[in-house]
Amino acid sequence: MLTNELLVFLKQLKKNNNRDWFQKNKKTYEKNVKEPFEAFVAQLIENVAKFDPLIDLPAKKAIFRIYRDTRFSKDKTPYKTHISAAFSPNGRKEANDPGYYFHLDASRLMIGGGAYFIDKEGLQALRQHMAEDIPTFQKLYRGKRFANLFDTIQGEANKRIPKEFKTAFEKEPLIANKQFYFMAELPAKMILEKDAMKTILKHYKTGFAFNQYLREAFGKS
Repeated sequence: MLTNELLVFLKQLKKNNNRDWFQKNKKTYEKNVKEPFEAFVAQLIENVAKFDPLIDLPAKKAIFRIYRDTRFSKDKTPYKTHISAAFSPNGRKEANDPGYYFHLDASRLMIGGGAYFIDKEGLQALRQHMAEDIPTFQKLYRGKRFANLFDTIQGEANKRIPKEFKTAFEKEPLIANKQFYFMAELPAKMILEKDAMKTILKHYKTGFAFNQYLREAFGKS
């Protein structure tokens, strides 16, 4: 499991986000953060595959690098102050590829899933799928267990939607979304509890049916 030393490192990194400090503490990063997180993600994937067999990939393919891409950002700090992983059938950033997400920083743990990257064709297919049977879509995210853990479906929405979906939009405004993901936010210290893995898997299992719905819409089920 992950340890408090990992959280301590992330907290220190937030205060010392520069290359000199990181290089001086790189061995600590590898011992307390990188290596245990890779082992944790591998275990997480192994457990998720038991109820979602499409999730079958090495941990390294799921984990995001700690180095920030600062080329097009005003923020030039070189490192992320969190660790994260996204695991779907085709890795981290494949469009129309529903999966699961994990994010941990010094103060919060975020666990969820769904589809964050959806291309134009995928969005059209998903909206059509929703419009044909809105009650089925609503049942997925309005169910008691899903609503208790994630509240609702999140994502940026289009201000305008195609004419053919306006009637459906009146019944279900989420059809205007460009992203369809679910997310829960918990205190970072939760990751240190003995039942942390069980808690995370409970969230992923609850989101599994929604991922399956998305895959069906994308023709990937």
